[in-house]
Amino acid sequence: MAKQRFRKVKQGKVEAPEERSSKRRKGAATPRMRPATLGERFKAFITDSFMLLMPIMYIVFYLVFDGREGFAAHKLLGWIYILVPYVIVTGIFLVKSGQTPGMRAYSIRVVDARSGEQPPAGAIWLRQILAVWDFLLFTWIVQFFRKDRRTPHELLSGTSLVKVPEAGTRVK
Repeated sequence: MAKQRFRKVKQGKVEAPEERSSKRRKGAATPRMRPATLGERFKAFITDSFMLLMPIMYIVFYLVFDGREGFAAHKLLGWIYILVPYVIVTGIFLVKSGQTPGMRAYSIRVVDARSGEQPPAGAIWLRQILAVWDFLLFTWIVQFFRKDRRTPHELLSGTSLVKVPEAGTRVK
């Protein structure tokens, strides 16, 4: 192995020798990506709720059921009308770019847990379907007890939410 020039390593043009030789853990995304924190996940979820979920809810409440009373009479059907489009819209965002608008605002990306690359579309759609079950069965609480903060739907689909470095920032 050729000796690396210090200046090129310092400017980030070449990986430092200790980074190159460090061994990756099984299931880790990449050495430079860290799992998204619970705060970042929550803020991205709230942002997505207001940007994507609220318009869908408004349409279902007032255009489909003609008001709150109509929705209250058919709650199960109403929530199906809300959740199915929400899962589809967020799934489309994740398939196209790996990020929803909330994730983009907080520099979070869905990646394949093993390779750190964009996951295949099938894994993303499986993740989206399992996320509904994860939410309904309260199994999302598992993320509070795991070091990598992965939820059951992420474990089963082989995906992970990671913080991606913003352009122009240096990763330690």
